[in-house]
Amino acid sequence: MYDYVIVGAGLFGAVFAREMTDAGYKCLVIDKRPHIGGNVYTEKVEGIDVHKYGAHIFHTSDKGIWDYVNRFATFNHYINKPKVNYKGKVYSFPINLMTLYQVYGVTTPQEAEKKLQEVRVTIANPANLEEWILSQVGLELYELFIKGYTMKQWQKHPKELPAFIIKRLPIRLNFEENYFEDIYQGIPKEGYTFLIGNLLKGIEVRLNTDYFSDKEHFNELAKTLVYTGKIDEFFGYRFGELEYRSLRFETKLLEGNYQGNAVFNYTDSEVPYTRVLEHKHFNFGRQKHTVVTWEYPDTYTRDKIPYYPVNDEKNNAMYRKYEQLARSCPGVLFGGRLAEYKYYDMHQIVGSALAKVKAIKAQKV
Repeated sequence: MYDYVIVGAGLFGAVFAREMTDAGYKCLVIDKRPHIGGNVYTEKVEGIDVHKYGAHIFHTSDKGIWDYVNRFATFNHYINKPKVNYKGKVYSFPINLMTLYQVYGVTTPQEAEKKLQEVRVTIANPANLEEWILSQVGLELYELFIKGYTMKQWQKHPKELPAFIIKRLPIRLNFEENYFEDIYQGIPKEGYTFLIGNLLKGIEVRLNTDYFSDKEHFNELAKTLVYTGKIDEFFGYRFGELEYRSLRFETKLLEGNYQGNAVFNYTDSEVPYTRVLEHKHFNFGRQKHTVVTWEYPDTYTRDKIPYYPVNDEKNNAMYRKYEQLARSCPGVLFGGRLAEYKYYDMHQIVGSALAKVKAIKAQKV
């Protein structure tokens, strides 16, 4: 009945479905949730786009990808400038010259570099997250901004985590507070659900539909299955269960302006949540009310949403076994954060979907 059955109505599934539909193929998209969009889903609450599964800021330096998503939604000019609250004191973040002024009183790049040279811990070959950040900024900044937040988020000591997790964090000797360094950045003015809805326009979508409730039926519906869920679940956890971290959220509708910024990170270990989001600031809202979300890290179990793959040596080795199995699975294409067990940003997911479409088209020529 279909050329492609696509499991997952998130960003990867929506882009893939759009491209293959426009190429003349018949697609069916299914999702076990009651809404499209996956984790980028936004919900209108009193005129405010609420990021139901945590903050999502689209950023890329790839003009082709930026132009592509702008075909389906108009993006605002939001720049992600989170603030840090550590034991009641507010700091500029990510670490930049303002942060170093607030902590050390330095006012120039030269003074800042000299101070960092004094506080850095000499480690010849940093082997984990803690060692890497200590070798960059020293003990005080590590304890202010990294240690407590990381232990809450991952439920592991930073010594147990790979350094690449923290290498995403910019460290600057200027006053630039933009978290990202990409050329293009923003959020859809009408929310991500509007973007996904336009990507899926004219395509059959079935919500509240769990692929695993009738695998054989869905496998028989199409020539090719596109799977964006957990790869270990697809193969019945044959090699074991891949590890994730999950999140839980507490959201309240309040009056006024709660914190004056879209994102506040809480980095001391005594505070149980990691972030507080005030959603109207993602779209420069001036509503008299506000929607605020407290984000708590959570232990993952199968009945919870997997947010962050734990890409340590043990889990990556297990994933490689599943990846090998996937390569020998005819008629199934795996894509997205869960199916590829990668901590993709949104632009990377779009790029991955477009690349897979391009490869399919090339094979059919």
